[in-house]
Amino acid sequence: MSRPFDKIPKHERPREKLLARGAKALSDQELLAILIGKGTPGMDVMTLAGKLVKVVDEKGLELHSDDLLQFDGVGDAKATLILAAIEFARRRIKPEGTKIETPADILPLIRHYADRKQEHFISTSINGANEVMNIRVVSIGLVDRTSVHPREVFADALIDRASGLIVAHNHPAGSLVPSVWTLRSQNNSRRLEMLWA
Repeated sequence: MSRPFDKIPKHERPREKLLARGAKALSDQELLAILIGKGTPGMDVMTLAGKLVKVVDEKGLELHSDDLLQFDGVGDAKATLILAAIEFARRRIKPEGTKIETPADILPLIRHYADRKQEHFISTSINGANEVMNIRVVSIGLVDRTSVHPREVFADALIDRASGLIVAHNHPAGSLVPSVWTLRSQNNSRRLEMLWA
């Protein structure tokens, strides 16, 4: 949602939308806007939420208060609210520990990236029992591609001491046909899989 908050019709604003259609109808940006409540005199709540979503995506479960406090309009109260909400949800949903037996098993954990306007390359570290350890955004690109270096793809998985890695990316342009970039990336990844093993 790129419109300033005061230009959004009341029935489409995050709180009203949640009450009318449920939390699943909201984007991550809208959910975060509800949590932070208001923006600053120079930045409306939706713009601030959009900036914060990028950091939350990149850091995953490794998000810390310093990551949030760097933004104007985010003080201790908003940072602790966001961190508490993430931890509260993590304790109940716990993506880490979720067993992955088929490719479809990862979809509920990353589905929320589908509404992003830019392509996101996502890595999921898994342990020897095929259980999720962590999910992170490796890179954010354009509407039809994102640049990914193997160093970034494998760095977090190595830190996690993962036994395996699942990678995925969204298609903001809507096409389900793999692009030339996707096919090249898959070929490079297959070569790197041999090094991992």
